[in-house]
Amino acid sequence: MTEIAHFIDNAHVAGKSGRSQPVFNPATGGTEKTVALASSAAVDCAVAAAAAAWPAWAKTPSLRRARNLDRFKTILWERTDQLAEVISAEHATVV
Repeated sequence: MTEIAHFIDNAHVAGKSGRSQPVFNPATGGTEKTVALASSAAVDCAVAAAAAAWPAWAKTPSLRRARNLDRFKTILWERTDQLAEVISAEHATVV
């Protein structure tokens, strides 16, 4: 079964707490995946990574930030079908 890991400092990080929770498909009621529950240490690591990234982002000129966000929007539009499938699986709606 697929486990959803954490995403910290631009990397997928496996959960180390030993705890997880099932992710159900609401359409079938079956378990599709599991999600790793974070330990306090993992949360601290994520907060530290975000705090470390903030100064560089804060110094980024607003035009460059806008370009980054526009690129993100373009990626979302390019992957509309994939996003619809994921949302459908998570919420049991038909695409």
